[in-house]
Amino acid sequence: IELNSAKEAVLQFGLLESSVSLEEVSVTATASGQAKNEMATVSARQFSVEETNLYAGSRGEPARMATNFAGVQGSDDQRNDLVVRGNTPSGVLYRMEGINIPNPNHFSIPGTGGGPVTILNNKFLANSDFFTGAWPAEYGNAIAGVFDLQMRDGNNQKFEGSAQLGLLGTELMLEGPLGKGAKAPSFLAVYRYSTLSLFQSLNINLGTNAIPRYQDGAFRLTFPQKNGGKIAAWGMFGVSDIDILISEQTDTSGFESYGSTDRDQYFGSDMFVGGINYSKPLNKTTYIKAGVAASTAVIRAVNTKLQREIGDLGGGQFGWIVTANDTMLNYTFKENKIHGFFSYNKKLSTRSTLQAGINVDLYMLDYQDSVRQFDGVTGILPPWRKQWNTQTQWPVVQPYVSYKSRLNEKTTFTAGVTSLYLGVNDKSFMPLEPRVGLSYQATATDRFFAGSGLHAQGQAPYLYYYAVTTQNFDPLEHNPDRIGLMKSAQVAGGWERTYKGLPVRTKIEAYYQYLYDVPVEVRSSAFSMVNAGSGFGRIWPDTLQNTGTGRNYGLELTAERFFAGGVYFLATGSLFDAKYRGSDGVLRNTIFNGRYAFNLLAAKEFKLGPNNRFTLGGKFTTVGGRWFGDKVDQNATLRAGEIIFENKGFNTVQNRAYQRLDLKLGYKWNYPNLAWEFGLDISNLTGAQNILTLTYVPGLDNVDTPDIDEGIREEYQLGLFPVFYLRCDF
Repeated sequence: IELNSAKEAVLQFGLLESSVSLEEVSVTATASGQAKNEMATVSARQFSVEETNLYAGSRGEPARMATNFAGVQGSDDQRNDLVVRGNTPSGVLYRMEGINIPNPNHFSIPGTGGGPVTILNNKFLANSDFFTGAWPAEYGNAIAGVFDLQMRDGNNQKFEGSAQLGLLGTELMLEGPLGKGAKAPSFLAVYRYSTLSLFQSLNINLGTNAIPRYQDGAFRLTFPQKNGGKIAAWGMFGVSDIDILISEQTDTSGFESYGSTDRDQYFGSDMFVGGINYSKPLNKTTYIKAGVAASTAVIRAVNTKLQREIGDLGGGQFGWIVTANDTMLNYTFKENKIHGFFSYNKKLSTRSTLQAGINVDLYMLDYQDSVRQFDGVTGILPPWRKQWNTQTQWPVVQPYVSYKSRLNEKTTFTAGVTSLYLGVNDKSFMPLEPRVGLSYQATATDRFFAGSGLHAQGQAPYLYYYAVTTQNFDPLEHNPDRIGLMKSAQVAGGWERTYKGLPVRTKIEAYYQYLYDVPVEVRSSAFSMVNAGSGFGRIWPDTLQNTGTGRNYGLELTAERFFAGGVYFLATGSLFDAKYRGSDGVLRNTIFNGRYAFNLLAAKEFKLGPNNRFTLGGKFTTVGGRWFGDKVDQNATLRAGEIIFENKGFNTVQNRAYQRLDLKLGYKWNYPNLAWEFGLDISNLTGAQNILTLTYVPGLDNVDTPDIDEGIREEYQLGLFPVFYLRCDF
């Protein structure tokens, strides 16, 4: 528990009922890291908001913090996509206050779950759960992982605030009571505005030559009711824009991490979700929860096709000269949704609990996209054609029931079943997804656990309506009735040990996942949706069908000392293998099959007098490299203006390993009713050149006799990247 002189520490306690009669009661704390969801037995952990401030290199983001957990890797330094046990990042579900929310990141791309900067702010989050496999039946429409996020209530007894200036933005947070009394209503509000333009003027490398502009915020109003009920109104939003102007670059060695090398891009994304939740105990053994919400997510882009050549800039300088720059793409994707959920929880006895509920989402989609597909061979921009012209709506319905039984004081059994229906077509229905879990507390310090489940997920909505072909320049949709649900059968088990008298635990867990009905192309190819879901571009597959397969298995190790006595330590290791088969039937590595990942993280807080604290933290990460093809398809690459590998050798060559050392420094001053904190989080302290991707730059090869290999460059992820802030709590 982190304390300072300006903020009250508000704690919530729960009691676990014994299944036998007791003569006396002992109150003990739940082990740190144990999931809040009582139906979770395997592949789940709670993450502490306080501990996010200790994780070097995480920038205070929940997703980047989660990459320190066993079985979880990041997509790349520029984004916070989550690769869970080798699965596609698009398989991760984000839930807030019981609602399945849109991508909670700025500069989001359709079909992805990550982005460069999160909208989530740890100032308004409560401790939440993160699942990496075989999760309970209440979660559906996901195959990789679940982030079950909760907002905290504002302080209902005292007004408090926090102001912060930092590289990632200027923030203001306020909270306090809306009345008087022990059960007074409360409010919590936070707002952030980007300040990257200010710090870029100081020559700080932001990983991009463009200046990202964004703002975000959140609020929560809590109204306690009689007899233990509660009503909460909440919301969060994010607005972002960026102009990536390759035409302004003259240096032929320059690279733009967030853009393509052949175009100027004007890009923006907006997101909002807001709702009302209600919870109430009906009697001593029953309580209900319900909520309704509305959300909107808008992504817009205009691209201009850049044609350039190397020429004389004057003064003996040579560089890029623009010869043409014409509009080639204009799209706006809007996804409006209405959400609702209801859950009924009944304690049947001191040993057993029943939970039933339903989650419903109504999708209202408007996709507009027109393009002039540049031909790199002829150098011609053809007439405009529409790739998307869709206005439609359909529901997603997921009912579930779960049962938990404490068979005895040592053994807990959970079972559940859910169903998933997507109204997009008649192939998107999974009638039964069973889930089961078992936990055995062998001794006071040793617990064995196992679980399994069947999981299904629909695809990113825009993929159902993409048109490969047109008629009179209007799109002919080809996937609405072809693509069904992608499915995954998962099993996991392990052993966890805590140490009496020490805030330490160790854990070992093994898992196996079989993926089937994976969307792949109808024509014979290496394409599979298991490789999608990350990066800054949409995907453009041919006609799809659900005939692909995949399998992931691995072993995960965790050794953790929870924050106590001013010391925190976490070491995680993963050995895994992730492979798939496309429509050509060849078994290949997935792009995310790094085969191993290792994290070592530690933090120490030093007391400097009665009121001041200095924190020193560090982190080392190494992950196996991504995969790519052994041979470039020369004609396809030249036409598309980006690297396209031949199918035969796709994902047969591995990049070198990713390695990064991070450092975090912090200093806190405590005064009466006022606290100051300065933090410096340095990513990639050694400036290691980790490979981001291979890029084809049109114009670097010979124009008359193109040799694609001459235009291919190895591009790197972020170098040394300092993130700093100054915060005042009052």
